[in-house]
Amino acid sequence: MQAQVKAWGNSQGIRIPKEVLQEAAISVDDVLDVKVSNGMIMLVKPFRHRTLEERAAEYGGQLHLDGEFDWGEPVGREIWE
Repeated sequence: MQAQVKAWGNSQGIRIPKEVLQEAAISVDDVLDVKVSNGMIMLVKPFRHRTLEERAAEYGGQLHLDGEFDWGEPVGREIWE
C-alpha cells in the first residue's frame, strides 16, 4: 500500500485507512510515539500500565482483596510463622 503526504494546515499529514488502524489495534485519538530510523518513520503505540479501575473492570469491579491467600507449601527456604 502507498500513501501520499499532503499539506494539513501548517503541517503535513498522511491518511491511514481504517482497516490498517484496526489491524494495528490503533483507535482515533490514540497517542503514538513517532520514531525515525534509517530513513523510515515508525508509529508505535506506547506501552501503558492499566489503572486499578481498568483492571477491576475486567472482573466486574470485584477485586476481593480482603482475607488471606493460600500460596501452597513452602518450596525453598521460606520461614512460615
